Amino acid sequence: MNSASVTEKKLLHALMQFKRLGWHEQFIRGYKPSEIRVLVCIKRGMDLGYPDIKVSEISKRMQVTSPTVTQLVKSLEAHGLVERNNDLVDRRSVGVRLTEKGEEVARQALETFLATMSGLIEYLGEEQSEQFIELLLNVSRYFREREADMLYFQGIGDDEA
Repeated sequence: MNSASVTEKKLLHALMQFKRLGWHEQFIRGYKPSEIRVLVCIKRGMDLGYPDIKVSEISKRMQVTSPTVTQLVKSLEAHGLVERNNDLVDRRSVGVRLTEKGEEVARQALETFLATMSGLIEYLGEEQSEQFIELLLNVSRYFREREADMLYFQGIGDDEA
């Protein structure tokens, strides 16, 4: 059995340390990260001039299932952050909009996130930040390609069965 190289071990350790930080999962004003993502998604739609955003559109933008978004919207509605409106033409369709309280939480969340990114850029410096961005994009590309390859090879295996 081939043992992991020093670089492989260091990379795994670094990724595990980064995950343990949980920087992206911190609660903002007591709300879960997934709830904040929904609020920000709705805010972006409203900023573009859409008075209501459909659950299916939020689902598509966040790349999660509609039932997941529906549960999050119910929780946000219970906290007074969003309100739901039934479409008068298609009663199955529900539009979601932020309340004033929801707009404030979304605004604060965006400000906090942008301040975190600004702090990181200041910490790393412009040159290292650009290098980091490029590395993250390459890592993302690697995993997307790897996933596509795995799906392709799974499909080939299905044909042989």
